[in-house]
Amino acid sequence: MKNNYSCHTYVALIIIGGILLLLPKAAHAANPTPLLLQQQITGTVTDQNGLSIPGVSIILKDTKRGVVTNLEGEYRITASANATLVFSYIGYKTREVPIDGREVINIQLEEDIAALGEVQINAGYYNTTKRESTGNIARVTAEEIELQPVVSPIQALQGRMAGVEIIPGGSNPGTAPTIRIRGTNSLRQEGNLPLYIIDGVPINSTPIETNSVIGSAGIDPLNNLSVSNIESIEVLKDADATAIYGSRGANGVILITTKKGRKIGTGLEARFYTGVATVPNRLDLLNTQQYLAVRKQAFENDGVAPTERNAYDLLLWDQDRYTDWQDFLFGGTAETTNANLTFSGGEKNTSFRLGGSYFSQGTVYPGEYDYQKVTGDFNLNHHSTNGKFHINLAVNYGVDVNNLVGNLNLNSSVSRLPPNAPTIFNEDGTLNWEDWALAGLTNPMEGYYNTTETQTNNFISNATLSYEVVKGLEFKTSLGYSYYNSEELWKQPKRSYSPSDGFPNMSTHSTSNRTSWIIEPQLIYTSNFGKLSLNALLGTTFQDNSGRQLRFQGSGYASETLIGNVAAAENILNARNQQSEYRYNALFSRIGLNYDKKYYINFTGRRDGSSRFGPNNRFANFGAIGTAWIFTEENLIKNALPFLSFGKLRGSYGTTGNDQIGDYGYLDAYEATTGPGGLYPTALANPDYSWEVNKKLEVGLELGFLEDRFRIAISRYQNRSSNQLVGYPLPYITGFTTVQANLPATVENRGWEIEASSNTITTKNFQWQTSFNLSFPRNELISYPGIEQSSYANTYRVGHPLNISLLYEYTGLDPETGFYTVKDINDDGSYDYEDRIIIQDLNRKYYGGITNNLRFKNFSLQCLVEFVKQEGKNTLFNAGRDANVLAMVLSNERYQEYSQTSRATTAFNRVVNSNFPVEDASFLRLKTVSINYNLGNSFSKKIGLENIRLFLHGQNLFTITPYNGLDPDESNSGSGFRNLRSITAGIQVNL
Repeated sequence: MKNNYSCHTYVALIIIGGILLLLPKAAHAANPTPLLLQQQITGTVTDQNGLSIPGVSIILKDTKRGVVTNLEGEYRITASANATLVFSYIGYKTREVPIDGREVINIQLEEDIAALGEVQINAGYYNTTKRESTGNIARVTAEEIELQPVVSPIQALQGRMAGVEIIPGGSNPGTAPTIRIRGTNSLRQEGNLPLYIIDGVPINSTPIETNSVIGSAGIDPLNNLSVSNIESIEVLKDADATAIYGSRGANGVILITTKKGRKIGTGLEARFYTGVATVPNRLDLLNTQQYLAVRKQAFENDGVAPTERNAYDLLLWDQDRYTDWQDFLFGGTAETTNANLTFSGGEKNTSFRLGGSYFSQGTVYPGEYDYQKVTGDFNLNHHSTNGKFHINLAVNYGVDVNNLVGNLNLNSSVSRLPPNAPTIFNEDGTLNWEDWALAGLTNPMEGYYNTTETQTNNFISNATLSYEVVKGLEFKTSLGYSYYNSEELWKQPKRSYSPSDGFPNMSTHSTSNRTSWIIEPQLIYTSNFGKLSLNALLGTTFQDNSGRQLRFQGSGYASETLIGNVAAAENILNARNQQSEYRYNALFSRIGLNYDKKYYINFTGRRDGSSRFGPNNRFANFGAIGTAWIFTEENLIKNALPFLSFGKLRGSYGTTGNDQIGDYGYLDAYEATTGPGGLYPTALANPDYSWEVNKKLEVGLELGFLEDRFRIAISRYQNRSSNQLVGYPLPYITGFTTVQANLPATVENRGWEIEASSNTITTKNFQWQTSFNLSFPRNELISYPGIEQSSYANTYRVGHPLNISLLYEYTGLDPETGFYTVKDINDDGSYDYEDRIIIQDLNRKYYGGITNNLRFKNFSLQCLVEFVKQEGKNTLFNAGRDANVLAMVLSNERYQEYSQTSRATTAFNRVVNSNFPVEDASFLRLKTVSINYNLGNSFSKKIGLENIRLFLHGQNLFTITPYNGLDPDESNSGSGFRNLRSITAGIQVNL
């Protein structure tokens, strides 16, 4: 591998040297010879409503000379008196207007619904359009997501894309969501992460570990991006779209493109919004009188006399006291604020954009915790006068600080405390230990004064340079660099813990660094041979990722104010320092052909090399073929089906890979002993494991009716992931927990995706557009030879999804004891996995979203409704114990009699692992609503502004569901929640 990298390094140096030689030539490109007999033409371009259209392209016909309109829709161009101007803009019909000696030409453009299919889509290494794409690429734009009060841009995609499933990681800001593009491909959780590409730079999508209340979900590495700075997000799903990324595209690719500057003039945009967020739901729990009655009945049923040890809530605690513990735990209001400022400008050859933003969000939990983020971005775009040389520079930098509680369980155990339980705090604000200790309990908010401060810095930069060597041949290089740093300090003062425990002042320090660079030289060739068009691409990738993790603890600080000052700690404990380096090299190519704008074929190939594999399996080949036929271009179809304005049949097949495993797994690993001079083994070598392979097949049909006023797309896909890479569990006698290996398992994801859109009403003053997406996914472990003898025998079942729960069969209430019973399949008197014969599918049966955009004069309304079909569990019915339960146990004969005995507890523990608590957790949620009012150009100009817009935005306003838990997005037990209801209002001003 080392020799290959050295060779490629020399090639890269030669390419960069060539760029430097070409730069002076591009910079001193000669200006074109002035035309004779020219005159200046000015004017304004408006739409059918009389509103100005910025960015309209005005080109002199049969030349490359032209200008674009400014934010007022105004333009100025010099041309001969007998020339013709061509006005074009995406979404509007192109107009050719002869000058005929006129000096003022005002134009009104007519909306062209069919032209929306010509919008440029980012396909990674090349651009395409929805009309001509042979692959499956979903896209959202800034207009759809920029007003959402979310931390990570991934959260803004919920319900907007077919085949893209996003589940929030939790209610705390900064928590990484779970994203799955067409299902789960790998047996490893970390092996299912998609590839993130931001302005051409790949970003490690693995969540950052944290000791805060965020927990195992981790911190989203995209938190440092500003949603307001995103121009579009494309998601590549099928083989044709993802194969060019090779081993990195097995789980889909998410391309994030940031905004660029305006082409003519300068402008300043300021946007500000503020609002609040709350938990939208409450459980119907027992009040004090109901709870005490249930507890007394339980003791009577058990024939047990209450004592201060087993019935402290009946004998020690106030019988008239009532605390709404739900309101105490998550009844707060989280304030949200966002401010965004951008300055952009440009002229014919150069444009720029400079922006900054501030975002903050509070917490609904008790305590002064918050999340704050500051971002900055810069984009520069330049091309030479002769149009041959082009450079684009994109820089994004973000800093966020997440102040959260550490090592405190803000979970359902607190919200379901007995309603007559003592107070958490004393009158002086300290934790109340005495009243809880009388009952032999610790304060449930133990650890309350702990804090974690997590600060991350994220720098992402990319420079793209291109030069047209000869007509049709372009040399292009993408240079990217990213740096991510996370520093976390977890403080544990002794006042957070009971004085009787003697807990010392402690701190935990964690640092995580990720650094990467990437160089991708490319040759791009385009040519036409009559009706045949050719687009070819040849490139190579050099990528290096390095990471470092440092963690240690300090204890024995003399005072709370010194916690975190390592020099003041008596002891340094559990120090750990890890470093890793990952190198990646690839050669990729693409050949795209289209004949007569009707027949398309796309060949993609990539040879990948990864340092995560041993020398015998370091390289692998991946590729795909995609085809499309626009059959509505056939005269026969045009004549027979005049109402069918667009029809395309497409298909693709190919392979992608997966190398998302730890580094150095093919080598033996050792660590130093605590004493001097010693080493001990920590990992076994396996130099022979190889790439995980994902084979993808898809067919699709796209139709447009009545000049594309109504469009529908249907896709059928089948993906098979084999040669699974896992950390294979080993017996304890080996001295190791796992060894990196390939398992002979094959996982299949298949399904249907439906997308539809309509321009329902289009008049001068009123427009109504609707879009719809629906996904029917199916995940299945189709093969795993020898699974019965493997360590996964009690985790997976062949013929069923990976995400399953193995359950007992519920057989009703025992008529003698009144307790729950489950079936003992083999009648051996014990209950184990051999008795768990019911397989519950935890995946969503289908999901989707409906978006409506309505516009009436200066008013606009956008709303998104998300819907999901799924099953969940509700386990909040263990009545008789010292915890609150759902009020429905009072009158429902399904539940066992009230009891606090060990037999009743055993029966409950079995029944919660049966099909008894399974219920419908489907939901329909009003995900987003945005109301906007544009004050209009005339009013804005009167007060010296270009434009003023007022907006009101709502998130998760209501949810319709039969599920009895708090949030159907968290349907494991019924007591958790992931979504907050938020309402924000703001203003946008353009100068």
